Amino acid sequence: MKKETKSTVIEQLHAYIESYPNFYLTNIEALNAEKTSELRRLCNKSGVKMVVVKNTLMRRALSEIDSVDFAELYESLKGNTAVMFSEVANAPAKAIKAFRSDNKELGRPDLKAAYVQEGFYIGADQLEALVNIKSREELIADIVAMLEGPIQGVLGQLDSAAGTIHGVLDTLAERQ
Repeated sequence: MKKETKSTVIEQLHAYIESYPNFYLTNIEALNAEKTSELRRLCNKSGVKMVVVKNTLMRRALSEIDSVDFAELYESLKGNTAVMFSEVANAPAKAIKAFRSDNKELGRPDLKAAYVQEGFYIGADQLEALVNIKSREELIADIVAMLEGPIQGVLGQLDSAAGTIHGVLDTLAERQ
């Protein structure tokens, strides 16, 4: 690969890392071209951008990021690597799990490592934890749902109190 081409690839990877808050490093070694295309289509449907990378170029792109120290991920950059970039924290994990369940005989893709919600997840055993991570929007919805119950109770009490006061005032008005 020419030096200019490498530089362009590193710049593109750097731009992806800067623009996507989450990315997964995966091993797609056992996948042929047809299965890789199938995985890529599944990723596109899930809002995940999948890019096959050279490990040295990915390491260089990660090292150029000043805001985060990605040194924990360097050990995972061995063998065939595909990077899955996503806005939603658990979308790549769900795509990997769905693809693996449909293609059990392949046993791939494997999770090597992930950078999700400013945290590092190293190893294939972290896949289930990543599938269960909630997105920011899901967490906000959960908080709103938790707060909605007590708020409804307070509003009900206020409505009941207003009805009671209204009843007392009506009774007093009838006595006079």
